[in-house]
Amino acid sequence: MKISIIRENKTISKLVRRTLIIIFWVFIWELSSLFINNEILLPSPKKVFETLILLGIKRYFWLSVFKSIIRVVIGILISIILGISLGIIAGINVFMEELLEPLVVTIKATPVMSIIIIALVWLKSSSVAIFTSILMCFPIIYTNVLSGIKSVDKKLVEMANLYEVKNKYILINIYLPSTKPYIISGILMCLGIGWKVSVASEVLSTPRYSIGLNLLNAKATLATEELFAWTIVVVLLSLIFEKIFRYYIKKVF
Repeated sequence: MKISIIRENKTISKLVRRTLIIIFWVFIWELSSLFINNEILLPSPKKVFETLILLGIKRYFWLSVFKSIIRVVIGILISIILGISLGIIAGINVFMEELLEPLVVTIKATPVMSIIIIALVWLKSSSVAIFTSILMCFPIIYTNVLSGIKSVDKKLVEMANLYEVKNKYILINIYLPSTKPYIISGILMCLGIGWKVSVASEVLSTPRYSIGLNLLNAKATLATEELFAWTIVVVLLSLIFEKIFRYYIKKVF
């Protein structure tokens, strides 16, 4: 009972602290807006949140958010599947690691804008964000999984082989438990990067319903308060995705 009360108090204290931190930065934002005194350069928090509420009652707002979420989810899921699968194979097979290394290094070194522009040539506008998210997130997952596989104690693998344990059991009981923290870390990084890259791709590819297109339209009409409102939406969605992932990871593992 006492432990439960202590935990509850800690949770409340943490929530209050975070709320105060948010209020502090909103206050700084308000002061900066008053000092600059130009709504086009820096709109006030009140103006931005009013705009956000007005956007929230419009159908195209929710369609844009929904379509962008779908693109991000597809891109991240494919990158996770590819990254984990190829990371495990490369970690076990040296030849596969050497074969994939030039590809991974090239993707890592290529500027995001170059990838987006190439994707614009190859694909239709609605697929550009998915393609770019995959290319940006895959190397992160792959590299993390590869590091996790290499961190496995070789003596455990040798012992398992000595007792003729089947490969699938070696994978499930030795490799996967060791790579779990690396996989989780990689996915958490991708959740943030995936949103940034996907929205940036939408800005250039301008699919009909997308957050990126709305950001571009807001910029074109100098509606800075709308630009800020959509940016807040992206930040909130990224944070929500991370919270959901952390919650289910605790449940599963």
